[in-house]
Amino acid sequence: MSKEKAEQLIYSQLQYIGEDPNRPGLIGTPDRVVRMWKEIFRGYDPKKKPGITTFRNDSDGLVYDQMIIDSGKFYSYCEHHMVPFFGKYWFGYIPSFDGAIVGLSKVARLVDYHSARLQIQERLVYDIVEDIWNTLSKDNPPPLGMGLVMEAEHLCKTMRGVKKKGKMTTIKLKGAFLDNANVKSEFLQRCSV
Repeated sequence: MSKEKAEQLIYSQLQYIGEDPNRPGLIGTPDRVVRMWKEIFRGYDPKKKPGITTFRNDSDGLVYDQMIIDSGKFYSYCEHHMVPFFGKYWFGYIPSFDGAIVGLSKVARLVDYHSARLQIQERLVYDIVEDIWNTLSKDNPPPLGMGLVMEAEHLCKTMRGVKKKGKMTTIKLKGAFLDNANVKSEFLQRCSV
């Protein structure tokens, strides 16, 4: 679809909700919205997917065999109502002794990339873990375990419908994070879940 056609759709939406798209405050809004969509929905563009830098676990003389945890914030959009959901994530993994380690800035970049689509939180947590797991397992033994916890407020619940504030938590675990009760407990305790 052309940019002009997308702008016309925004113009029509403004009319649909009872606005005058020609009033001074809305002049240029269709163009701004279309440009914003390119930015916040960049997750549909495979060329925008960040590369994932990995390193051999023993590349600097150290074999790391403990849990590695990264956390941060994320912003996404509900596929049912096209309003934001946002919150915090905790990602953790235990690298294989003779496998690969991921650069932690790449975890944050992948979370941002996968978040930049219309979706449900359950799919988001699954897609991120599978992407990182598959990358670390390519040409290497897989990690010993991996987990991701995402906690988010959904504006489709907060500002419409039931109008109740609250958070949804989704968890995806693999390997020792799923099968070993001690590893699972340690990870979830560190995630404040």
